Amino acid sequence: MVLPMAEATTQTVAIDGRTVRYDVAGEGRPLLLLHGFPQTRATWREVLPRLADRYEVVCPDLPGYGDSDRLSAGMEAFDKRRLAAHLVAFMSELGHDRFGVVGHDRGGLVAFRAGLDFPDAITHLGVLDILPTVDNWAALHGVAGVFAFHLYLLAQPTDLPERLIGADPDVFFSHFLDNWTRVPGAISDEARSHYLQVLRRPEAVQAVCDDYRASAFIDGTQDAEDQRAGHRLEMPVLAAWQDPGDVQLPFDPQAIWSNWAPRLITRILPCGHFLPEEAPADVSDAIDGLLQA
Repeated sequence: MVLPMAEATTQTVAIDGRTVRYDVAGEGRPLLLLHGFPQTRATWREVLPRLADRYEVVCPDLPGYGDSDRLSAGMEAFDKRRLAAHLVAFMSELGHDRFGVVGHDRGGLVAFRAGLDFPDAITHLGVLDILPTVDNWAALHGVAGVFAFHLYLLAQPTDLPERLIGADPDVFFSHFLDNWTRVPGAISDEARSHYLQVLRRPEAVQAVCDDYRASAFIDGTQDAEDQRAGHRLEMPVLAAWQDPGDVQLPFDPQAIWSNWAPRLITRILPCGHFLPEEAPADVSDAIDGLLQA
């Protein structure tokens, strides 16, 4: 099942023999948008039309998600350094050696790594409702782990999570689509059906688990090395996250991102985790502001 995006055309390109499926629309400065878990490029369906009159907006499925090929077997396929290099090569293939990138959730981790590893390519960086992996693990303690149980479950080094999820993937993934959303109807029935249909595939479940294994056993180590070396994001950076309301967060997003990004712009949005779908107008405005910085 394909969930079409208004004003966009869907295309396919091969990078080192691996297919990247993407939607593209508009003209102007290039902008790469990367989706998160448990979704596909359809995440951006309400954002893309709001930006396509000013930018060339490119929305791929992340490798292993949706219709894009994973890069190899094992969790090494989801090493965010490797994914970032792959997507920088993808944009170069489209003719863009310098571009802005905004990522939500898992896509934000890839965007963050691209900003650190490819500062000459990334002009502007946006991260939506995510923390760097090293900071995220450090923030989880006590009962906070209850609400982030998936980080521990999906990262198990055996096939336990694949077996558990495979028993009823709709129930598992619906938990996040339902409980991480605060704006009624933001994820339409059509979008929900699309996400769940994709996630019923055993190879999609394995890709999700390998992605989280990589964050547990690869990505955090890379982040820690950058911290120790004093590496920073020198481009303008937008960090946006959901308004927690009365909930006391076990971390301070402003402080964490300020440690990485001297040129930081922040936005707190009145919605749940799925910012591009729950607050597309606010997200589009924030991205536009970032690209003008």
